[in-house]
Amino acid sequence: MAAKAALPARCSRVAWPSRRPTIACAARPHCSCRPVLPRPETPHAPAPDRPALRGWAATLALCAGALLLAAPALAATDREDEADDAPPVPVAPAQPVLVPSPDGALVIDTQARLAWPRCAQGMQWTGATCTGVALRYTYGEAQALVRQRWKDEGVRWRLPRVPELRRLVNRNAQPPSVDPQLFPNAPLEWHWTGTASVNTLSVNPYAYGNVARGGAGESSLSVQQGWAVDMTSGEARGDVGRSTRLPIRLVRPAP
Repeated sequence: MAAKAALPARCSRVAWPSRRPTIACAARPHCSCRPVLPRPETPHAPAPDRPALRGWAATLALCAGALLLAAPALAATDREDEADDAPPVPVAPAQPVLVPSPDGALVIDTQARLAWPRCAQGMQWTGATCTGVALRYTYGEAQALVRQRWKDEGVRWRLPRVPELRRLVNRNAQPPSVDPQLFPNAPLEWHWTGTASVNTLSVNPYAYGNVARGGAGESSLSVQQGWAVDMTSGEARGDVGRSTRLPIRLVRPAP
């Protein structure tokens, strides 16, 4: 009987831990023994540098924050540019405080609601200017005239107080004075006022600087003094002797 063909023997995996054949493999001539080589490893891309990534992320975050902070300023700049391009809004002129009445005979103080005659007492308004000569009165004569005109005309004429009369002087003009368009030919000198003197100290009648200081009573000289206003400067004094003759300009409530 013919001998069976020898089948090639397979080497056990444990027979080849290295390239040198083991005894088990050498005892089998039909064994095809080959060294088992390790599988080549697939090369991998190097892992990215994590610190570098963190640096890029921080940079992007800073840029985003800067844009967020700059957005309001950029928007405001755009609005300013638009405002610069817009046409200017016209500013309404300031309303004058002193204006002539419709018939032109009075000057109305629109803030204090007072009415002034265009001319000083004794002068006449012609419709365009003041003519004649301003009369001069002592303080007592001026008060008597006020009472008589109130009785005759039924109009509450009176001597103006110091702050009221000073409003007629334009102290921004050079030199300061009353407006000649509103008060033509006005006497530019001291005028009597209705403000009472309240100087209660002993008064030196020769001292220019004696003025009212306040108090409850009156000294022996205070009843002989009154307040007047210089129509060229707006200065007021309270030590003017009441026997002094000065022009007057009466005042009344605005109609």
